[in-house]
Amino acid sequence: MNPEFKIFILKVTGAEKFRELEVIQSLWSGYGKIIRIALQGATQKKAILKHISFPIKGTHPRGWDSNVSHERKVKSYEVERSFYGYHASKQKDARIPHCWGTAVKGEETLLVLEDLDESGYPVRKTDVVWSEIACCLEWLANFHATNMQVPAKDLWETGTYWHLNTRPEELQVLKDVALKNAAPKLDAMLTNANYQTIVHGDAKLANFCFSETGDAVAAVDFQYAGGGVGIKDVAYFVGSCLREEDCERLEEKILATYFKALQNALQKKEAFLCFEDLEAEWRALYPIAWTDFYRFLKGWSPNHWKINSYSEKTAIGVLARI
Repeated sequence: MNPEFKIFILKVTGAEKFRELEVIQSLWSGYGKIIRIALQGATQKKAILKHISFPIKGTHPRGWDSNVSHERKVKSYEVERSFYGYHASKQKDARIPHCWGTAVKGEETLLVLEDLDESGYPVRKTDVVWSEIACCLEWLANFHATNMQVPAKDLWETGTYWHLNTRPEELQVLKDVALKNAAPKLDAMLTNANYQTIVHGDAKLANFCFSETGDAVAAVDFQYAGGGVGIKDVAYFVGSCLREEDCERLEEKILATYFKALQNALQKKEAFLCFEDLEAEWRALYPIAWTDFYRFLKGWSPNHWKINSYSEKTAIGVLARI
């Protein structure tokens, strides 16, 4: 780590010294590490460092190591810095980690973040029960309500990591001709929707941190935050944590739960919009959002476990309609 970063960590946390406790994980494609540190002499006992160091050559696990891929990742870390610098303080009803500060030096970037484990969110889930799904849907609803019709200042113009403009290579190799031809129309339907918010952009189950009791949740990883329809986050979240049969069986319950939470959150914020119109638009876009991600996935990793009968059935229905 750059020596100046060590000075910066002490300055922003108010610590006298710190020491590394563990490497929590390496960042995607070898772009750095997430590290837990112990703080001495500070109010908080621990902190999380997201230390990004751009490699000379990436090591993408699926072979996507082009300049396009590298530039997308570089921008994603710039976006995350912008999110914490400008947007994070506005997220009062959707719990996220406090950011003490960010710094850039050459090819390295550092984010100094609150340790959510220490703050009451120590549990990570690979399987969830309905109450935990509902908790995440409520988080998404609160996040989307807070950012409804808010400009995505210094974020991705279109949030999510799979949207069409950032994935030309995956579209080029897509063998499903009907899906490939429909891709621009799917993208246009999502990006031209009347009701836009800021989406998390990578709202998978792994990016949610739960309380011990599972009744409260916080979210991390805002590299792909940007403009969009909130239902994209919902579709992606559902696909990250449910089996295909449950995606279909629980679809109406999922949507009803999300939209009820969104309505409550918007009413609390006294938002001036027609909720009935918003719900009708986003409900209609749910299968579009699902199919758009399916389009990316079939080009990126044709044998991925998320390519299942529910996704295929949804895509077939969407393509027949449009």
